[in-house]
Amino acid sequence: MSDTSATSATTTTAPPVGRTGEWSRMRGITPRAYICRRAPKPIDVNGRIDDPSWAVAPWTDDFVDIEGPHKPEPPRFRTRAKMLWDDGFFYVAAEMDEPHVVATLIERNSVIYNDNDFEIFIDPDGDNHNYYEFEINAHGTIWELTLPKPYKDGGDPQLGTNLPGLKSAVSLRGTLNDSRDVDEGWSVEVAIPWKALAAYNRGRATPPRAGDVWRVNFSRVEWKYDVVDGKYVRHARDRCPEDNWVWSPTGVVDMHRPERWGFVWLAGDHDENTEAKPDPSLAARDALMETYYSQRVFRGQHGRWARSLSELGFENACIQLQGGGDVGFVASASIPLNDGRVRILHIEPDSRMWFDDDDGDEEKR
Repeated sequence: MSDTSATSATTTTAPPVGRTGEWSRMRGITPRAYICRRAPKPIDVNGRIDDPSWAVAPWTDDFVDIEGPHKPEPPRFRTRAKMLWDDGFFYVAAEMDEPHVVATLIERNSVIYNDNDFEIFIDPDGDNHNYYEFEINAHGTIWELTLPKPYKDGGDPQLGTNLPGLKSAVSLRGTLNDSRDVDEGWSVEVAIPWKALAAYNRGRATPPRAGDVWRVNFSRVEWKYDVVDGKYVRHARDRCPEDNWVWSPTGVVDMHRPERWGFVWLAGDHDENTEAKPDPSLAARDALMETYYSQRVFRGQHGRWARSLSELGFENACIQLQGGGDVGFVASASIPLNDGRVRILHIEPDSRMWFDDDDGDEEKR
């Protein structure tokens, strides 16, 4: 994604209220970061998170509401996750407290978020496009799909893109669909093969190398239920919308904002780092996303793209804007590296980001 020795000098002034639309709710949120350690041995995927290899993996922070600081009350039930990797797989485990474990969908590639579920989102190259989504319920039923680009940019999901070699399992701490008792919760383990993820990581090493950074997020969808004649009946969405609890909040009720997903640093065998840091390109990414959201608002108001930052109502010496009018635009930001090189990051009207190499060759990452 970017050189881990990079530093960024990109700055921007606070935008007028409303100029950036949704970005005004997203811009103050720093994506979570996590150091993903190598698994000492391959994981036995059984859903119980009891494999000895998990002992080296720290838990993430407890999940929060998807709106983050705009909805600061803690979720009703605790959710947390772990990650590991080896040469074959990216491993994810999650533990969910749940007094009533419910699942109704049993057909693979059903729309699983219509049940309570756990979800994984992976954008390996951090370009906001061509990312993978995995969902699973307490029955162990899964749904896999690919988003060529986010829904807000006209993305048309590719449904049922089941990855060969994927392993998943759930374990219950209670009884499924039994309203007569109170449960403790359920847990999930997933092993996602790097070979299958290569299609989402074009132009970069897959399996990754130690030190690489991937964009990842997790979500838990939680519905409310009534008990009718001894059976669970889910509240209708128009009566009671679902809760969305996540690892790295987006600021808006939409998981499909890869720019706010977490940074997962893949550690080496002997990497003793204990504290993850945000990606050094984050300031440049935020400046470009601010330009992108400002352009969306401007076009909605004027029927065309702005031709300059001043038309958008702000100035930023680190951003260059080309195009505009009816032909789209490209915004670019410079990222100075500690070794004296400079990398250039770009964004287009559909939110796709990519880097130029310092020798000028395009590197779509």
